[in-house]
Amino acid sequence: MPWIISYYSERVLTDIRSLPATLKARYAKLAGIITESGPNIGEPHTKAFGSGLFELRLKGKEGAARVMFCALIEQQVVMLHCFIKKTQKTPKHELDIAMRRLKEVKRDADT
Repeated sequence: MPWIISYYSERVLTDIRSLPATLKARYAKLAGIITESGPNIGEPHTKAFGSGLFELRLKGKEGAARVMFCALIEQQVVMLHCFIKKTQKTPKHELDIAMRRLKEVKRDADT
């Protein structure tokens, strides 16, 4: 059964669509793998942050980007947040946005 990718908001989808070409192509490839096999594709493509939060690691000639996501029981992956990575470590502000959205998505899924 294929996995479904959805987006926390239209803004997240817009941010992904506005990534530089090589990063957008990398996202498309990894999203295709996720829909076929599920979100557990492992490093170096994904990394777990705990509490059900993961990052999709995009790297290309224009730099690096991250798409934070979670997986739900119904074989659904929700893309929560997208940003261009400018430092070695994921900025706390970006992680806080993703964690806040994760909590909201989990709360909504439980109701």
